[in-house]
Amino acid sequence: MTRTPRILLHNAATARHAGRLRSAFPQCDIAECTTYEDLPDLIREFRPDVVFSIRFAGSRGFPRDALLAPDGPGWIANGGAGTDHLAPWDPTSTTITNAAGVAADMMAEYVLGGFLHFTLDIEGLRQDKAGRVWRARNMVPLKGKTLLIVGLGHTGRALAKRAKAFGMHVVGLRSRPQPTDCVDIVGGPGDLPDVLGDADCIAVCAPLTPATRGMLGPAEIAALAPGVLFADVSRGGIVDQAALADALVSGQVAGAALDVFETEPLPPYSPLWGIDNLVISPHCSSVHEGWEDACFDLFLDNLDRWIAGNPLRNVVDPERGY
Repeated sequence: MTRTPRILLHNAATARHAGRLRSAFPQCDIAECTTYEDLPDLIREFRPDVVFSIRFAGSRGFPRDALLAPDGPGWIANGGAGTDHLAPWDPTSTTITNAAGVAADMMAEYVLGGFLHFTLDIEGLRQDKAGRVWRARNMVPLKGKTLLIVGLGHTGRALAKRAKAFGMHVVGLRSRPQPTDCVDIVGGPGDLPDVLGDADCIAVCAPLTPATRGMLGPAEIAALAPGVLFADVSRGGIVDQAALADALVSGQVAGAALDVFETEPLPPYSPLWGIDNLVISPHCSSVHEGWEDACFDLFLDNLDRWIAGNPLRNVVDPERGY
């Protein structure tokens, strides 16, 4: 590239990253944007070649059209794993990379923490403590339980490794089945009906794509084994929330930990808030100290590759969604 590269940082707080970027790439022009509303005008005025963007205020109102406009950047570095808020796009005119894998370990811990919340009856213990009640009880082990992982990407594989350490039997589904470390049985999406009813625990870790949207609908929820535990760290839209809510209320699903929702932020009037055996978190299973820096490290490495004309890491295939 003969002219000065123009890089735009789009996040709720950009100052620290802008400092790192200026130190590492002093030859670049850098602009910053900390809102959704200001991004379209800034893109038209600054005309960036590259945008590093983190979806920081939900999908509603995200300035997708500005990013993918004809005068938008040629490369969008998404500072998270999911790119459904950017889909669809034409890969011949726009390259999109993601930060898949950066938070996989944390998300795997979140899923297991959700399961343990219910198997150890943490809420019941809390209530006993509040009532000063010494109640005899049995713990429920994860050892020997069957875990179904829907989606064996970075997060699914990190979860499988940890589940094996607990002594669980692991079944996993991936779009292109192949032997996978720490997974006892690997199947494809078409095998979902055959394995749903055998799972004691289910974790949804798949990206939201046209193929996965509605993957766990009312029929699939109805096929779950009584007493199953459920966790979703994917994207809202893969699981039918209304059907899952009914299954939680009826007790068919003994407990669930949900980090993603069809509408985010979850509206205060949502009936999900009132379900006792449901843990709700604000799409934060990937958020931990240092995660943004790790995402930005990946971006800086890719920017070095981009300037040198070398292939980028983590290029997303819009057809597959990852």
